[in-house]
Amino acid sequence: VQLQASGGGLVQPGGSLRLSCAASGSIFSINAMGWYRQAPGKQRELVASITSSGNTNYADSTKGRFTISRDNAKNTVYLQMNSLKPEDTAVYFCAAVIRRTVVSRTENYWGQGTQVTVSS
Repeated sequence: VQLQASGGGLVQPGGSLRLSCAASGSIFSINAMGWYRQAPGKQRELVASITSSGNTNYADSTKGRFTISRDNAKNTVYLQMNSLKPEDTAVYFCAAVIRRTVVSRTENYWGQGTQVTVSS
């Protein structure tokens, strides 16, 4: 199983970016999917998560600005980031809780990370 993230880049304060993360490989089902970020010198933190039924959870710092969504048919999770601030600068990682076969346990998988830089 692999998670491939894309969509990062350099954006000015107040701008927008959309991150995507597609899961591929031997997948029976995907439970929760989410985005985390890690800024230099800081611990990795949850940005937003979404369950298989669409229930969402956001960090307080991103509520009202970021929107997480998913396309279950494509095994893909998105993060729409609006009104970006310099403090949003970090490497963003996607994560997913995946069951590979009908009899296997769920496991946590991580994407490779994509850099988001908010700067003028």
